[in-house]
Amino acid sequence: MNTYAQTDKGVSWGAFRSAEPEFCDAVEKRFRAHRHHVLGTLRADGSPRLTGLEADFRDGEMWLGMMPRSRKALDLRRDPRFSLHANPGSGSDMDDGDARVGGLAVEVTDPAELARWAAGAPDGVPEQFHLFRVRLTEAVRVSIEAPDIVFRVWHPGRPLRTIRRGNDDAPPRED
Repeated sequence: MNTYAQTDKGVSWGAFRSAEPEFCDAVEKRFRAHRHHVLGTLRADGSPRLTGLEADFRDGEMWLGMMPRSRKALDLRRDPRFSLHANPGSGSDMDDGDARVGGLAVEVTDPAELARWAAGAPDGVPEQFHLFRVRLTEAVRVSIEAPDIVFRVWHPGRPLRTIRRGNDDAPPRED
């Protein structure tokens, strides 16, 4: 049972794309660069749990599929808030920057919708699984544009923000 009071329902991946197409493409490209990512959920006691996860982009949605009764699925059933960090890959160059999204994971329980999603899964799915549709409340991309570290931050209903910070004590600057 979900005990989290949903105050912000977030938006679909398609709505994100409509609002900020170039930024959405850059974030999605980062997620598509590698198969496995790091999902952050909240345990029953409120402490964070980090686990591996694959993300799927189809039909204007970002989907999160999980094994039946996995800890992360049970966490999301109880409290749908999550953060998903794109796999940084090997090495340290990070040419495409770093990306993460956060929001609410809404469980899909309709058998017809589950069957449609499973039929389109490229590697197949187990007979039983949990499926969550992402509702974004933020998307962040971090990159290095010498001499600054640059944070591009998007929230539904707000313009894309660009914040630059140098490697000194100066305050961050916003474009």
